[in-house]
Amino acid sequence: MAKEPGAFLTIGELAEELGVGQHILRYWEGKFPQLSPLKRAGNRRYYRPADVAIARRIHSLLNNEGYTVKGAQKALRERGKPDPAPVAAPAPAEQRGVSLDRLRVLRNRLQQALNA
Repeated sequence: MAKEPGAFLTIGELAEELGVGQHILRYWEGKFPQLSPLKRAGNRRYYRPADVAIARRIHSLLNNEGYTVKGAQKALRERGKPDPAPVAAPAPAEQRGVSLDRLRVLRNRLQQALNA
C-alpha cells in the first residue's frame, strides 16, 4: 500500500526511493542545513515533502549532475538568490551590417562542404 502524496517519509522509505543508504541521508543532514527532517522519540526521522524535495535535489546534484559536496552546497545556497541580470540579446544580423542574403550564401557553402 502506497502512502498518500505529501505524507511524511521515514528515513528507510526515502533511502529506498533515492537508491542510497540511510547513512548517506544522515551524512547529507550534516552537510546540508536545508535538509532537516523532524526527529521524534528514539531519534526517528520523518521527512516532510519539502525535505524530500531537497533530498531529491541533493541526490540529483551529486549523482546525476556531477557536483561535489561543496559544489552542491553552493548550488543549494544560491538557489534562493535572485537570478543575475539578463544578458541583452545580440542585435539582429541586419543591424550589425550583415545581410540575410550573405548569411544564406554562407549557410549553403557550409552545407555543401559538410555534404562533400
